[in-house]
Amino acid sequence: MTTNLAELNDRYEVIDALHRFAIGIDTKDLTLLASAFTADVIADFTPAAAKVGMEFPVLTGRDVIVSALSQFLANYTTSHTVGNARAQVKGDTASFYALVEAQHVPLLDRSRHFLFKNQYTTDLVREGDLWLIKHLHIENLWTNGDFNPHLSLSED
Repeated sequence: MTTNLAELNDRYEVIDALHRFAIGIDTKDLTLLASAFTADVIADFTPAAAKVGMEFPVLTGRDVIVSALSQFLANYTTSHTVGNARAQVKGDTASFYALVEAQHVPLLDRSRHFLFKNQYTTDLVREGDLWLIKHLHIENLWTNGDFNPHLSLSED
């Protein structure tokens, strides 16, 4: 298998889109978070949310996703760790798989936490020099901690 420098760079940049997503959430940097997505992105958190009894609709559109995530996460300190990332690039489209641990600690009660171990599968497109997430699908492998299943989120 021959891999050239351009291919390696594309793979790095594809995975960087997920890093922009995770770091944008953890630092509450909404501009960085938005930079991970196409304008018409679809984010499907429903499988991961349903596993813990939470209602979380499929979200469509960068602005909707950034707004919904910022509202949901406003009450938490989070830390996302990305591992086992594998990118496949074909021209101006790409996909990747990664494992992500997402720790959530309520701002008002730091003695509680909940931790998700999730599988991310993602489709991306190249726009100019930047790779952007077009479709994000998250499946949960396991959880740990004190999760409040009564939280819900709507697109309203």
